[in-house]
Amino acid sequence: MKKQLLVIVTMTIVVFSAVAFTSPKDDDKGFKNLKVLPKDIDHDKLIKVMREFNDALGVRCDFCHAPSKDPNEKHPDFASDDKPEKNIARSMMKMTSKINKKFFEQKHVVFGEPETMEISCATCHHGQPHPEKMHAGEHQGPPPAPKEEKH
Repeated sequence: MKKQLLVIVTMTIVVFSAVAFTSPKDDDKGFKNLKVLPKDIDHDKLIKVMREFNDALGVRCDFCHAPSKDPNEKHPDFASDDKPEKNIARSMMKMTSKINKKFFEQKHVVFGEPETMEISCATCHHGQPHPEKMHAGEHQGPPPAPKEEKH
């Protein structure tokens, strides 16, 4: 009986020690493959930014995010770069940030905070996945001021 109790206690100590000294994988910490957004962005902020993209472009998550390779997974593979639209979105985010910093003197552009953005995705997209193509001579926005007539 003593031998059996000793084995059980020893096994219990070994199991608890293994669990106590095992750290979670780095893969489980935070979001994966963030290249423009802050790597330490919290979940609520990330969802807010993504929903702004949804509204500005009139699209759903699968417009930029590739489907999961796991047939049992219902969500897209958010870390994947398989769809070119994701890298286009990153380029557009960098572009709007540069424009806001250069022309509107925004020192630190924060995506998801409309009060810090002078232009955003919606500025050109207006709820469409692809902004309207402008042809030479066309003007988007308010009409130009009328020309003075010469008499």
